[in-house]
This record gives sequence, C-alpha cells and structure tokens, in this order.
Amino acid sequence: MPTVKKTKTKKKTTAPKKTVKKVKKEKKEVEKKIKKKAEREEVTETKYYEAVGRRKRAVARIRIFTKGKRGFLINNKTLEVYFPTHELQKTATASLEKMKCIDKFNISVITRGGGLNAQSEAVRHGIARALMLFNPDFRKRLKKAGFLKRDSRMRERKKPGLRRARRAKQWKKR
Repeated sequence: MPTVKKTKTKKKTTAPKKTVKKVKKEKKEVEKKIKKKAEREEVTETKYYEAVGRRKRAVARIRIFTKGKRGFLINNKTLEVYFPTHELQKTATASLEKMKCIDKFNISVITRGGGLNAQSEAVRHGIARALMLFNPDFRKRLKKAGFLKRDSRMRERKKPGLRRARRAKQWKKR
C-alpha cells in the first residue's frame, strides 16, 4: 500500500504594521513612566543603618532610621507589647540609653529564635552595632559597657546514644 506523507503548512498572519511615529510615541510614554517611578522611589527612600545582633540562638536584625517619626517596633509590635517586663525593655534599650539617644531614631527590629531574654540581649547587641555605624565615636563607650561583645554561649547539641548533650542513660547495677 502506498504511503502518503502529510506536510504541515504554516498559516501566514498579517499583523498591522506600526508606523515609526507610533513606536517613538510609545517609547516616550514608557520613559516617562520609568522617570515617575524613579522619582517616587527617591522620595520614599530613607537613610538607615542596619546591623545584626546575636545571643545564644536568637538573631535580631536592626534598622535605625534617622528620619521619620520616632518609634521602636519589634516584629511589628511596640517595645512594651513584645517585651512585657520592665527588665527586658531596659535590656533591649540599654545601648540607646548609654549613648543618650533614645528618642532620636526610628528603630525597626526583626528577631527570631531563642527566648525573650536572649532576644532582648540580641536587640541590644544589634543596636550597639548600628549606633557604631551611625557614629564611629560611640565605639569606645559601647565597648567599655560590653554591648559590642557577642555572648556566644549556646546550648550544646544532643549526641547519639545519650539523653542530652552529656547526660547518659541511667545505669542499674543490680
């Protein structure tokens, strides 16, 4: 039996051709939109100093804004709401109090890991680092107070065959 080969034919579509004037006009419109967007970004762009503070497993990313309304937000909550006790609040703001600039900045913090105490100390460490970026003359006083030192004590990992890091299974003699 003879075989018949089928060939595919391409359909020719005729798209309306744009004139040169229309293309130039569209280019200008796009350029205007880009300029407007860049202007908006310049207005909303504010200067800030960013630093990371750590304590145990807690990590705090700090942003200190020099402009804007003054405030202290931690994970989109106020300082008093996030750290309920007065001691934790004092620990978190200790580096600002040391430099006497507690009401001069808008501070935004994102913190994760650890407990509340470790997080407050991580916030203190991060703020001290950010203040040092803001003004290098602050370094001497912050270092003397011990706010630039990272407290690296962490919980030791669990080892295989043990109940905790070093706690062995109870041994029974008889």
